[in-house]
Amino acid sequence: MSWLEAELQEQPAALARLIDKQSGRAREIAEIFGRDDVQYVVIASRGSSSNVARYAQYLLGRAHRVPVMFATPSLYTIYEQPPRLAGAAVIGISQSGASPDVASVLAEARRQGRPTVAVTNVVDSPLAREADAVLPLEAGEERAVAATKTYLNSLGAIALIFAASDGPVAEAELEQMPDVLRQQIELSLETAPALDEYADSVGATVVARGVNYGTAFEIALKIRELSGLVVEAYSPADLMHGPIAAIRPGWPVIVVAPTGPARPSVEDLVLPLRERGARIIAVSDVAAVLRRAQTRLPLVPRVPEWLSPLTAVVPGQLTALRLAQLRGLDVDHPDGLNKVTLTR
Repeated sequence: MSWLEAELQEQPAALARLIDKQSGRAREIAEIFGRDDVQYVVIASRGSSSNVARYAQYLLGRAHRVPVMFATPSLYTIYEQPPRLAGAAVIGISQSGASPDVASVLAEARRQGRPTVAVTNVVDSPLAREADAVLPLEAGEERAVAATKTYLNSLGAIALIFAASDGPVAEAELEQMPDVLRQQIELSLETAPALDEYADSVGATVVARGVNYGTAFEIALKIRELSGLVVEAYSPADLMHGPIAAIRPGWPVIVVAPTGPARPSVEDLVLPLRERGARIIAVSDVAAVLRRAQTRLPLVPRVPEWLSPLTAVVPGQLTALRLAQLRGLDVDHPDGLNKVTLTR
């Protein structure tokens, strides 16, 4: 078994460890975002951590009714003209905590006297040293280059902060997720379809909306990392504003449509995509969505939508793994990639 496969299956235990060890810390950190002087949130991140940041935009925005935006690290590094951060709380999300440009955003925020939070798997990393508060991911060592359990636990860390703000119901729902995630991995392994028809694909498109917008980007990233395919992620609205013109007969489109308020707008795309001859791969717990797809990737039902990114990414992880294996590629060492990427 590859490291990637083993780490993918370690995700429920890693999530349980995070919830058990860091719920108290998450409650302390949640208080930062409730401060009277915090009017908006800035998130610094790169790679798969930016897909977690997209999740955080929804959850922290909902919890505190404040704007949540991405930092522009180049303003802090190559241009040396950082913005004024009055009123901001600043979060750095980095699994390794080693990326200099992410750490530079937190360093500048501290210089300006703003509260800073690091979400990282390495508590003595440069990012952690720049933070007023650190939320450790508790994922353990991750050897495969493509992140699975550190990505999942990064989602879990954001969910912990949200639940601490939202109250006991949300906390109870999150506590059930390690078992639900275990069920999802079992379901995805048991129902994994043959993907031979996609072995010669040159690319694909992934579509999702709302709290799963980041899931679309993460699935696209995993397939690109492991197989080298050109895969792009869109919301339904962004796809319809031009990029749909590139969808030709036979082009694979992964639609991520779990139960929740965002599902109808994703499901509404299926018909026009099929009319263009796209091959639909559906990630959903809704029977009607799955029936309309050529390839079905079912989800465990009755997962609260705000937590569905923790399960919806699993079929995407397995799909990325299988596509790479079909191509005879080394899933633990994708060509040209390193586990830690140092960007400035």
